[in-house]
Amino acid sequence: MNWLHSIEYPGVTGLIEILILAAVFYFLVKFFRGTRGAAILTGLAILFAFLMLITKFTNLLVLNWLLQKIMVYLALALIVIFQPEIRRALARLGRRSHFMAGKTRGALADPVTEAVLLMASRKIGALIAIEREVETKTIQNTGTPMSSEVSTELLASIFYPGTPLHDGGVIISADRIAAAGCVFPLTQTDNLTRDLGTRHRAAIGLTEETDAMVIVVSEETGVISIAHNGRLKRGFDGPQLHRALTAFLSRESGGFGGNGGPAGFLFEEDSND
Repeated sequence: MNWLHSIEYPGVTGLIEILILAAVFYFLVKFFRGTRGAAILTGLAILFAFLMLITKFTNLLVLNWLLQKIMVYLALALIVIFQPEIRRALARLGRRSHFMAGKTRGALADPVTEAVLLMASRKIGALIAIEREVETKTIQNTGTPMSSEVSTELLASIFYPGTPLHDGGVIISADRIAAAGCVFPLTQTDNLTRDLGTRHRAAIGLTEETDAMVIVVSEETGVISIAHNGRLKRGFDGPQLHRALTAFLSRESGGFGGNGGPAGFLFEEDSND
C-alpha cells in the first residue's frame, strides 16, 4: 500500500482545472459528434495512440520523440478537418435573433409544405432554404432580392420551368422570401451517391456553412429531401415534411438543435442512404 502515499492529489486548484477541461472536452465532443470530421478525428486519435504505445514499449525512442513533435502540429490539421464546423460556430457568435413568436414562424410550414408537394407531384425541381440564426446575406446577394410574403403560389411560380429564377435557390428569412435565384455553395464531400444532383449538393453545402434547413425536390424523380447540418435525408411525404418544418420553425422547441433536437429523428439513419 506504499504506492498510495506516492499519489499527488490535485488540490482545489487542480480540481477546478480538471472540471474546466472536462467541460470543454464534453462540449467539443457534443458539438462535433455526427459531423463529417468526427470519424477522421477518431481515426487520428486511435492511430496516434497506437503508434505512441508501440514506440514506447518497443524502445523506439526516436520515433516516439518524432510522434510527440508531430502532435504539436496536429492542431493545424484539426482546423483544416473541422473547417466547416468551426466556421459555422464562429458565425453563430455573431448571429442575430428572430424577434418573432414561434407561432408566426410555424405558420410558414403550411404554404411551404403545400408548394413542395405540388412541385413534387409535377416533378418540378426546387431548392428552398429556411434561414434560422446564422445569416445568409452573402448567399442572398447572389440572387434576386424579393422580400415577398411566403405563399404556395409564389414558390411554385418561382420554380416553374422556364422562369428566370427557377434554376437557383430560394432563401426564406424570418417570415418572408428574402431572395430567389441564389447560388448555394456546393459541398466538397466525396462520399455521396452518384444519383444526387447539383441541387442536393448545393443543399448540403449551404447547411455545412449555416444552420439553415434546405428542402430539395428532385426534378428527375420528384423525391423530397431535407438537408441540415451537412446531412441529407431523402424520401419525405407530406406529413413528415410538415412535422419537420414545424419542429424547425418552432422557437420554443429549439428546432433541430445542432445534431439532435426534436426533429433529430430525421437523421438517425445514415445521410447517404
